[in-house]
Amino acid sequence: MELHQVRYFLTLASTLNFTRAAEQCNVTQPALTKGVQKLEHELGGELIYRERQLTQLTDLGKEVLPMLERTLASAETVRRRALEFRRKEVAPLKIGLAPSISASLFLDPIAEIAKGVPGLRVELREGAAEKLVELLLEGEINAAIIGKDVQDMPARIDDWSLFEERYVAVLAPTHHLANRLSIGIDDLRETVLLERTGCDVAQKIQRSYSLEEPLQLGHCSGHDLHLQHMAAAGFGMILTPEHMPRLPTLKTIPLEGAPVSRKVRLLTVQGRRYSPALDAFVKVARLRDWSTEVPHRDMPRTTLPEVASAAA
Repeated sequence: MELHQVRYFLTLASTLNFTRAAEQCNVTQPALTKGVQKLEHELGGELIYRERQLTQLTDLGKEVLPMLERTLASAETVRRRALEFRRKEVAPLKIGLAPSISASLFLDPIAEIAKGVPGLRVELREGAAEKLVELLLEGEINAAIIGKDVQDMPARIDDWSLFEERYVAVLAPTHHLANRLSIGIDDLRETVLLERTGCDVAQKIQRSYSLEEPLQLGHCSGHDLHLQHMAAAGFGMILTPEHMPRLPTLKTIPLEGAPVSRKVRLLTVQGRRYSPALDAFVKVARLRDWSTEVPHRDMPRTTLPEVASAAA
């Protein structure tokens, strides 16, 4: 099946007149007729009733018409996108974000590079750090932002530290610790902790304080939003990076001494040629003064800007 055959048939289906269809397709009538006949042969049946005074679609023609319309439209979209790309009218940038990495932190850098990269088109994808490394190597994403160490990190991955981010307590306003200015280790012993599946924040706190008794872990989930809804319902407290988007009904309280934090890092593939969009993003991210978004760990901060909805 060739696209010009599809175009001939669609024009004929619209005009129901071989002469006018040939004129609109800028071909001779015999050429249009031959193209439609080849399409009918490939599809195994007649698409058009051919009568001297009457030209109509057959039942098969009516059945395949919308599908062929979508086929031609998709082909035109591909052709147009390819032309835009060759003309540099489209500059794709695919960034992977690990869970709980707030996209809001990177909106200003993206807006900054958009000024110098016409046609910038950003796609954000979320995934576990290990999965993002795979997508990088496969070329499915151009860069990744992660907040945890990856075991057996491939040597081909370039890894730059951007900033350090502390963990805070997130809880409902009705929680018995909600009125504290800060939350200490004794407070953590007395409450139920909600933890993301596969996260080891509680273990890091136990090691930091050399606790003999494990902290009390309650419900868990693989999604931050699920945990936040459980916290809002009073099931417990979440220990989470301070810039993770969260429900506006929840309250944030710093942990005394900032016992646990994480380094947010930028990953790309070593030796792979950067597009102008990726090159600009890497430069802006590495040179940016992140202290404007990420306060010093020792700075008192009892409340954080709230985000209306959490990332899925």
